[in-house]
Amino acid sequence: MTSPRRKTTTRGWTEHVIRVLLIDDQMMVGEAVRRMLANAGDIEFHFVRDPRRAVEVALKVEPTVILQDLVMPEIDGLTLVKFMRAHPKLKMVPLIVLSVKEDPATKAEAFNLGANDYLVKLPDKVELEARIRHHSKGYISMLQRNEAFRALKASQEALAKELAHAADYIRSLLPEPLTGDIETNWRFVPSTSLGGDSFGYHWIDDQHFCFYLLDVCGHGVGSALLSISAINVLRSQNLPNVDFRVPSDVLAAMNRSFPMEQHNGLFFTMWYGVFHAGTRRLTFASAGHPPAILGTGPSRQQRTIHQLKTGGPVIGAFETSVFTQEDIQLDDHAEMYVFSDGVYEVFDLKGERLEFPTFVNELMGQRAPGQSNLDHMLAFVRAFQAAPALDDDFSMLGLLLNKPAAL
Repeated sequence: MTSPRRKTTTRGWTEHVIRVLLIDDQMMVGEAVRRMLANAGDIEFHFVRDPRRAVEVALKVEPTVILQDLVMPEIDGLTLVKFMRAHPKLKMVPLIVLSVKEDPATKAEAFNLGANDYLVKLPDKVELEARIRHHSKGYISMLQRNEAFRALKASQEALAKELAHAADYIRSLLPEPLTGDIETNWRFVPSTSLGGDSFGYHWIDDQHFCFYLLDVCGHGVGSALLSISAINVLRSQNLPNVDFRVPSDVLAAMNRSFPMEQHNGLFFTMWYGVFHAGTRRLTFASAGHPPAILGTGPSRQQRTIHQLKTGGPVIGAFETSVFTQEDIQLDDHAEMYVFSDGVYEVFDLKGERLEFPTFVNELMGQRAPGQSNLDHMLAFVRAFQAAPALDDDFSMLGLLLNKPAAL
């Protein structure tokens, strides 16, 4: 009775049995080899006399090594080697040819056709078993490596689908662009491994308009879920006893609500601003986040560029963190951008990182009429790194805070 063809280990990998298939027309050779291997309890032995059935039996047995005679009726042994090597399911199985003589020319031809080893029959029992184990070990390692690769590929495909679904869900939560006195537009291009970026904006009341962007550390579904939770809190204003018109209070409340020890060690950076429409005053605070870029002045041609950032730590790291806020008066023209670090922390083919001043100059440079600044920056970043795929999320929120026309 033969042992099971395969069994599964506790780790889920297949444990392959050493399985020998002997192809030889002589019964006494088959019996002699069977006796040689009889005391090797972990070696399965199979024997076929008819070389015409060799491929059929080999496919059924799935050997880890084939022993094959070179002189047989009906089919020449070297021809059979060619058949074995031509079959997609047998071409990698180790094949040891057996010959009655030590002939260099025959050896060379056998090796040229794909044989792995050559033995003069009948070999010594110890040598035969050693060669069987040696070739089987290499073949089984290859099978397990291929199995691990297939499992990894399946896992990566499943993860890619999960990440795509998560990215679609995040995108569905992002607000619609606005037109009018306040114009908004944005670009969200998730990385191949999905980061933890999200953003939003809404009117708190008829005078106060808030906008915000956060970036959770790490990549994957876990970071995305935390990002979604945090953005939903901001969007629903679900922080008790917090005035959402005061950016520093919002950051402090978020810090209390999302301690990293309760979220698998994840923390996030954040930028939060409030625009007062009547006074055109912008109040803002940041928590370890890149500065927002503001251009304001009497007109676009006469504007001054500002980097808006306060010195707060990241959200969730320290319970006692203190957050400050600042404000700035906006002129008739006010164009600004809030973004995550994945927008500018990119590297070229030489490993050189994009300099932040270069990024800002490109962001606030002149554009052709009708050209989208956000699309331009996405194309600029991709061109800088010479690859379309992104290592981190590209999340950029653009706003035009227009001064209402006089009645």
